[in-house]
Amino acid sequence: MIVAGFGFRGAATPASLRDALDRTGRSQQVALIATATDKAATPTFRSLARELNLPAHGVDSALLAAQQTRTRSAASLAARGTDSMAEAAALAAAGPGARLIVARQVSTDGMATCALAERNDT
Repeated sequence: MIVAGFGFRGAATPASLRDALDRTGRSQQVALIATATDKAATPTFRSLARELNLPAHGVDSALLAAQQTRTRSAASLAARGTDSMAEAAALAAAGPGARLIVARQVSTDGMATCALAERNDT
């Protein structure tokens, strides 16, 4: 199962999130989208879930902070307690044993990031 994790600013649009996802090159393989619990309730994130016809998952801040990410962002660490919201959300939502398959990608407008993690369901 492939999970797309997202980080995004309050001014991001569903198009911003979609652009970040498209930049991963594997958008058609995604089975679930995830972000921080508070962000999962936003109209922007819910709109993307509807557009993609995918389940949306909110990840608790403690679980986000526990993830080992590849990308380092001082701003993300200060705001969210994780070096990469997108990578942490993807890994946490994919579950134990998940691995990052696409590191954080940034939307053209700089408003959203997306990363992909995979868990083998065998």
